[in-house]
Amino acid sequence: MSSEEKPYQIWIGRNYANCSGCRRCEIACSLYHEGRIWPEASRIRVFMLVPTLEIPHLCAQCDDAPCIPSCPVGALSVNEETGAITVDKDKCTGCGNCIDACPGRVPVIHPTEKYALICDLCGGDPQCVKVCQEGGYNALWVVKREKKSVSYKLYAKEPKEIVKELAYKFYRDLAEELV
Repeated sequence: MSSEEKPYQIWIGRNYANCSGCRRCEIACSLYHEGRIWPEASRIRVFMLVPTLEIPHLCAQCDDAPCIPSCPVGALSVNEETGAITVDKDKCTGCGNCIDACPGRVPVIHPTEKYALICDLCGGDPQCVKVCQEGGYNALWVVKREKKSVSYKLYAKEPKEIVKELAYKFYRDLAEELV
């Protein structure tokens, strides 16, 4: 990108069916943000609620971001450059209102400090996407965020909902028994 081009907002596209469950995304995220391998402090989580169906779970960066107005101390905002929800960890009290407000229940509280963890898109260079692409899984990829073309909130689902949809796709009639 030349110095004259403006950076654009991004979004992390996802294809749950391609996730291998390798958890490289969790490792890359925790290394980037925490300086060590610490999946419990990762802003992306991999869930396996049905054997063989593992899914990455991360912030959908909703257009209306219900987490932001839910914060009683104003610790959440949108990064105008990347479009990511950001957490001011100095302001955040770890009350969990953002978790309750999120339709996907994505945020988690840091395991040792009292602030919410939400995907910040790594400042515009998501590490989870890099390792997913390097691994050849292509479950995650960067997409230029379009203003009106899609409702990003459609991806704000709890892991159980996502896995249920995936189970029906792969196992059809057996899905009911699995989920």
